[in-house]
Amino acid sequence: MTMALRRMAPPVPARDAAPSRALQFANFVVFQLAWFACVLGGAHGMSLWGTACVAGAIGWHLAVSTRPDDEARLLGCVLAIGAAFETAMLATGSVQYPPQGQPVAALPPYWLVAMWGLLAIALNVTMRWLKPRLLLAALLGAVAGPMSFAAGVRLGAATVVQPQTAYPLLAFAWALLLPALLALARRFDGVSRISGVARPAP
Repeated sequence: MTMALRRMAPPVPARDAAPSRALQFANFVVFQLAWFACVLGGAHGMSLWGTACVAGAIGWHLAVSTRPDDEARLLGCVLAIGAAFETAMLATGSVQYPPQGQPVAALPPYWLVAMWGLLAIALNVTMRWLKPRLLLAALLGAVAGPMSFAAGVRLGAATVVQPQTAYPLLAFAWALLLPALLALARRFDGVSRISGVARPAP
């Protein structure tokens, strides 16, 4: 009787599979293009244009996601975290930004907060391989976070007033932030595809 009920039970979805390589490649390209557009926009008085490029990248990502609601929730969480972090960094006095795009001096530029949304669209796609490797994510965050900021400084989007404070703080913060964001992305994964159908064992 038990075996018969098991055979009659509806199939259950198998574990989700990673997004296709084509989507991962497209995500990488869109991320890079939008990153440069936003940073250069912030550096050259075209913050609205740069932010619009990020908004377009986010819109595209949600349109191609399997479960856009989950990705939108992740996006909202990452934006909130990013706004809080950038406000705290600004309060330290170790960094400054061009005034255009920063309507309130005590708050980070809107284009900078928008870039956290850009990060959010990569977490479940090109960065998903880091999800089970949180220690490695912490190490990469400690290196890549300051490097990314330094790249923005070289492009003119920011000024480091106190490098001896800013860069160690960025390294420490990103060593914590990247694993936390990846754990959040695991909770709100709207990109993975259903790999197949698994039926209960007889």
